[in-house]
Amino acid sequence: MKKIAVLGMGLCVALAFSSCKSSESAYKRAYEKAKQQELAEAAAAQEEPAAVETAPVVETVPVTTPAPVASVREEKVELVSGDGLKAYSVICGSFGVKANADGLKTWLDGEGYSAKVVYNAANNMYRVAVESFDTRDEAARARDAFKAKYPGREDFQGSWLLYRVH
Repeated sequence: MKKIAVLGMGLCVALAFSSCKSSESAYKRAYEKAKQQELAEAAAAQEEPAAVETAPVVETVPVTTPAPVASVREEKVELVSGDGLKAYSVICGSFGVKANADGLKTWLDGEGYSAKVVYNAANNMYRVAVESFDTRDEAARARDAFKAKYPGREDFQGSWLLYRVH
């Protein structure tokens, strides 16, 4: 009885696989049809020259933006070292220790600047001024030039303007 059951199952499996047609040929036919259609479209595109549209020439007028107003920090400071402190100064360093401020001043003097060290008693900070000017515009230009001269110095990129309050 077992032999008949096993033979029957085997026969059913064999019939099931032999009666199903492989779907591979259906996929192959669809692929071939799509490929032929793609080739036909490419050939048609080569035969027809593409229409070229020309855009009208529009003259553009350059827009000039006004220079940003430089923000200024107002502080009451007194000159510690250096000479000739004016109303607006370009500050490139702030230190709680005077020796550190003097070190930066010495380095800047070696770079050709006439640096100054000023003291803010309210904040107990020594500020190092690269240059000092009578007007805000002059100081802003000098600050931007200073930053541009030392693009690799992150500490100098934070330079700011100080207005000396009397």
